[in-house]
Amino acid sequence: MNNELNKLFQQKFEQRTYRNQFNTSRFTGFELKHRETDLWIGVDPASFKPEMKESALKKIQSLREKLDNYIQSEPFFKKSLKPFQPTETAPEEAFEMAQAAEKAGIGPMSTVAGLFAREAGNEIIQNFSVEELVIENGGDIFALLKKNLVLSVFAGDSPLSERIGLEITPQNSPLGICTSAGTVGPSLSYGKADAVVVVTNDVLVADAFATAFGNKVKSPDDVEKVISQAEKYPEILSLLIICEDKIGVWGKFEIKILKEYI
Repeated sequence: MNNELNKLFQQKFEQRTYRNQFNTSRFTGFELKHRETDLWIGVDPASFKPEMKESALKKIQSLREKLDNYIQSEPFFKKSLKPFQPTETAPEEAFEMAQAAEKAGIGPMSTVAGLFAREAGNEIIQNFSVEELVIENGGDIFALLKKNLVLSVFAGDSPLSERIGLEITPQNSPLGICTSAGTVGPSLSYGKADAVVVVTNDVLVADAFATAFGNKVKSPDDVEKVISQAEKYPEILSLLIICEDKIGVWGKFEIKILKEYI
């Protein structure tokens, strides 16, 4: 990717303009920001309550304070790029992060976006009656669904970007649907994939595997090899990889062509 294209796609991601494609007839949406956390929350219109925003905001503020306090006492939890075992004094969320990341063989902070999405979602589910709920946090999604949902895949400057969708069925809801990329976005990746999408029942696990698989895709030639690795992990419901003009998909969910490919 040349520098000008990189700047354009980085800007699109940082400004979250892909959120303009969310279905506003199906979901009443609002954004929630606290420090580095930037959430889009969509609720089915019949269930939406304005009070949801304040409830979710308090939850992510409290969670951020809890993790910050813990990391001050155990800074390697944040720095480690390999599986890390927290001390006994760590909060429950830190243990969950470490356990999810260990499944994928990487460091616990790889799951932090998924954690914040899930916790905001659970806060709303526990305090309000909702039929459907989608929380997106920089490409990582916690979803409670009642019917099929087709998710458009943003994949940087790949010719397949936003032309491919993954049709998610509600049978395994709630779900984690997480995306990692080596060519766009702020997250650390050692790979060159334009998009790696992982779906599991646990959004933290999906977040960890998306990062781990993304690290392994250095070129289009790696797509098939990485796709084959997903079969070893029963937690993974689906995996989709886009690298340049090559796509690989495995699992129970089907891909949909959203636009004519030219």
